[in-house]
Amino acid sequence: MKNDRLGFARWLVSGEHPLTARVTVNRYWQLLFGSGLVKTTEDFGSQGELPSHPRLLDWLAADLMGNGWDIQALLKTLVMSRTYRQSSVVMEEHLRKDPDNLLLARAPRLSLPGNVLRDQALAVSGLLVEKQGGPSVYPYQPAKLWEEASNAKYTVGKGEDLYRRSLYTYWKRTLAPPNMAVLDTADREYCAVRPKFTNTPLQALTLLNDVTFVEAARKLGERILLEGGVTDAERVRFGFRTVATREPTAREVRVLTAALNEYREEFRAQPKAAPVVLKVGESVVAKGLDVGEVAAAAALANVLLNLEEVTTRE
Repeated sequence: MKNDRLGFARWLVSGEHPLTARVTVNRYWQLLFGSGLVKTTEDFGSQGELPSHPRLLDWLAADLMGNGWDIQALLKTLVMSRTYRQSSVVMEEHLRKDPDNLLLARAPRLSLPGNVLRDQALAVSGLLVEKQGGPSVYPYQPAKLWEEASNAKYTVGKGEDLYRRSLYTYWKRTLAPPNMAVLDTADREYCAVRPKFTNTPLQALTLLNDVTFVEAARKLGERILLEGGVTDAERVRFGFRTVATREPTAREVRVLTAALNEYREEFRAQPKAAPVVLKVGESVVAKGLDVGEVAAAAALANVLLNLEEVTTRE
């Protein structure tokens, strides 16, 4: 290899320098399992931790290089492994012998990051704009947040800009989008390799009340009414299946149907409350739907979007 930058780049991904492949494999392992085979993902040096499964790390790194650095093949190998497909149920024996799951006796159970939660809510509601590329966009944000924090002005976008993937959200280096910041998205003032996993009341309040999530619940509620069938039970099954990707149990159907009826009665008793729900967000309400029914279905959808199995990767 030539002694120049191109030669250096080629050496980094050659078999003579296996560290690059090990670091890459370890980061994708962390993405799926929550913690890398080398726990100190950002430090493979003498001050970092030793790998919990060194032979596995070596094999995955060699396989990645042998497959021409095919990341899709690597991810397929990991997600189809018996280790990844285990149950995430934590047994008493697990807590006693291996509370940190270093021995991989159970599947990971991780909170979804903020960008995934936002994109998921937009996707199931039908609001997500799949267009790729283009300039950054300015989705919803609390009024005057930038003015108070950094003496800059934030102008909320219009139309499809509000519903692009979180990847395209404009990001001020010293001021992250507030809903993503609350939901553990990394700060960009410095490089963060390991994700944060926290569970706070503010996160629950964000998922229940942030404009993006409330609007997504409203549009999902419209889908439940338009596509879910005629009876409440059919609509509950459709909404649950759309969000949780499984059929609800009979008990879940009973509980959610009762909740839908309760929401309906509440909006009938307070007719001025339903229009307030429908005004959240810029998207228009589908024509021909009863205002109270949409509001009740939106309340049900909000519950579905906040189920633990929906906000957590089992």
